[in-house]
Formats: sequence, structure tokens, C-alpha cells
Amino acid sequence: MQRRSFMQNLGAFAAATALGSQTGKAQQRVAAAEQKAERVTRGMKVPIIKNVEVVAVQPGNVRLIVVKIVTDQDGLYGYGCATFTQRADLVVAAVDKYLRPFLTGKPVDRIEDTWQAMYNSSYWRNGPVLNNAISGVDQALWDIKGRQAGMPVYELLGGKCREAADLYTGVNGGNPQQIADNIRKMQAAGYRHFRFNLGGEGTSVAGGARPAYVLHDAPLFDRYGYVKGIVKTFEGLRKELGDDVELMTDVHEKITPSQALQLCRDTEKFRPFFIEDPLSPEDNAYYRIIRQQCSTPIAMGELFNNPHEWTQVISERLIDYIRVHVSQAGGLTPCRKIAILGEMYGVRTAWHGPADVSPVGHCANLTLSLVAYNFGIQEMAGFSQATREIFSGIPEVKNGYGYVNEAPGWGVEVDRKAAAKYPFRNDNNERGRLNGGWGELRLADGTVIKQ
Repeated sequence: MQRRSFMQNLGAFAAATALGSQTGKAQQRVAAAEQKAERVTRGMKVPIIKNVEVVAVQPGNVRLIVVKIVTDQDGLYGYGCATFTQRADLVVAAVDKYLRPFLTGKPVDRIEDTWQAMYNSSYWRNGPVLNNAISGVDQALWDIKGRQAGMPVYELLGGKCREAADLYTGVNGGNPQQIADNIRKMQAAGYRHFRFNLGGEGTSVAGGARPAYVLHDAPLFDRYGYVKGIVKTFEGLRKELGDDVELMTDVHEKITPSQALQLCRDTEKFRPFFIEDPLSPEDNAYYRIIRQQCSTPIAMGELFNNPHEWTQVISERLIDYIRVHVSQAGGLTPCRKIAILGEMYGVRTAWHGPADVSPVGHCANLTLSLVAYNFGIQEMAGFSQATREIFSGIPEVKNGYGYVNEAPGWGVEVDRKAAAKYPFRNDNNERGRLNGGWGELRLADGTVIKQ
């Protein structure tokens, strides 16, 4: 009995010794792997910014600016959108003369730190020229990080909240019937949301000849006729198309605050998806009055480049959609914060995505639209054949949805030889004379209006 107990104890000791040996070996293997990983990590040099280049192209009637960051690691680079069509040459200078010497030699891995350094280095800040230049660098750094990780940027932000971004498209026409016909054509392509604009660059008083009471020969704008035209267009479109189609319009800050209030009240019964930019940023306080008097959804922010402009309208729930132009605000880094702020207050995203955004910028827009829980709608203009010649990896549109490229980073490449065929130019028109900038728009008495 004692012998049997002794043998059992001996066997148990042997088993425990063997198990301990196996456990010890496993622990040694884990420790060795950790040491190896630590040595590998220590041996990997963080990429350094070797050069900051500007790709300035004009594949149509808009000027696009893309920043390329080249690192000291062969084949590792990234692209970012810095497009500010109206002052494109100044953005090029801001990158070339200020950001390039400031950034050369800095590591690429500290995106937030680099953004704050660029933002504060000029002392005076929150201007569109510097913000767009910063945006190009910021987006290029995110592109590099995605390429390093072998993932699209949306994965670095936590992954998708949805499969694709619902888009709206712009439709125009001389009257509600023409606009309705154009909407039907786009419905056939799969779109469900439509924005109409009245008057293009400006509207004139009805009639052929300019009335004698007009005191100038500049483009003329009739505020009263403009507001009346928007209301009549909503009414006509609802009669033509019914209530199932989503309709919106862009006011572009051209009317007075009291007219904006009246417009929002008069269009409420037509259930617009939103009224875009009824007020200029200088008049943000009037949104409190509009919010108190009607439920018409408001989209605002296309001209915002200062946190003091968007923080209040979001935190006070004065708007329904935040419509910031991503490069105007400084890039992906600050706009990700804007989206999160909006989520806290029930404000949805509707990033500005017109034709004067490069394909890189559209990828940044779509990425934000995919990862933000409070996504609302996304604007994305079409791409010309010349643009497709320069840029590969352009986002796809299917059945009214926008899809990001699934390649690492933004998934966009730039053909520099093709880009060289489309330099900045001065077309023989008003925008060409103004270097891509906008001209003036005046009331009958000669007063310049906001636009």
C-alpha cells in the first residue's frame, strides 16, 4: 500500500516535471519571439519626409492641386488633395515655400503632431490657402500610413459603418418641367437624391433687355425673383415627381437672413431633403431663428474653415447636415473630429464634393462617409476623361452609391506624364482672366452680394 502510494507520487512528480518542462519551453519560445519582434521593430527606421511635391493640373475648367510626399524609403509615398480652385497659385506657393522646408526631415508616422505643427507654425491661421496646403500634406500622410499597413484608410479609422455612401447629384434646367425630365434620366442611372440650382452664376430680372434702373453692367442678381423661383420649382417638381423623390437646393448664401427664413418656411411643405447654405458664415446666429420657426432641414459649412464656425452650429443643433469642404478645413484629421462632434449632437455629414475636388479628395470624402456613424449624404461630381487619364483608382459610382478604392491608402495613383499635358492655363473667359477665381455678382443698385 505504501509502495503503491510512493509509485503514484513518483509518477505524479514525473508528469509535473514534464509539464513544467513543456510550459517552460513554451514560455521560452514566446519570450524569444517577443525579443525577435522587439529587435525587428527597433531595426525598422521610421520613414522620413524626403520631399514635398505639388502636382498642379487643369483637366477641365477647374484647377486641381495634389500634394505628393516622398519618403526616404524607396517606393513609399502618398498623395493628398489641396485643391482651392479660386486661389490655386497661392496654395502651390504655400506648399513650395513654407510647408516643404518645414516638413523635410520630419517622420511620417506622427500625423496628429505634424498637423498641429503646421497649423500653429504660421501664427495666423484658419485661412483657406494655408488650410488647403495643410490638407494636402495631411491626406498624403494618411495615404502613406495605409500603404505601410497594406490597408485602405477606412480600416485605419475603425472600418466601415456601411457598404457604400449614398450620393446626390446635381440637376438643372430652365423650368421645373426640364428639371423633372433631367431628374428622371438620373433616376434611370440609380440616383435617389437630387439637388437643383437656379440661375447658375447669377440671375437677371425677367425679360430680355436690362432694365433702365440697373446701375451697372456686371452680372445682375435679383434676390426676390430668385427666392420666388426656388419655391415655384419645389412646387412644380412635387407635382411632376410626387413625394417619393428626395429634392434639395443650394442657395449659396445669396439672400438676406430674413429672406432665408421665409424661404425655409415656404418650402417646408414640400419636404426638402435639405436647403443648402441659406446663410453666409457671417450670419450663423440667424440659424437660431430659422430653427425656432420651421422644421426644414438645413445643410451648412461649405465655406467653413474655422472651428469657431462649425462648433457652435453643431453643438446648438442649429443645422441638420455639416457640409464642410474637407481640404478647406485642413484635411482628414480635423474633419474626422468634426464628424465625431456631429454624432454627439445628432448632426449628420454631407461633405462638399464638387468638380473642383481631385479624385484623392473624393476618396477622403467617401472614407469619412463610410466610417462615420452619423453619415447623411455625399456629394460627388463626375470625372472627365482627362481626369481619368491623370488619375487611376478613381472612386466608382454604382446605382447611386459611391464606393472607395479597396487598395492600400487611398488607392489612387497619379500619372505625372499625363498631368504635364494639362497645366494651369488662363482660358479666354472671365474665370481665365481671374486665374480661376470667381467674379462679382451685384444687385440692381450695384451692391456686391455674398456668394
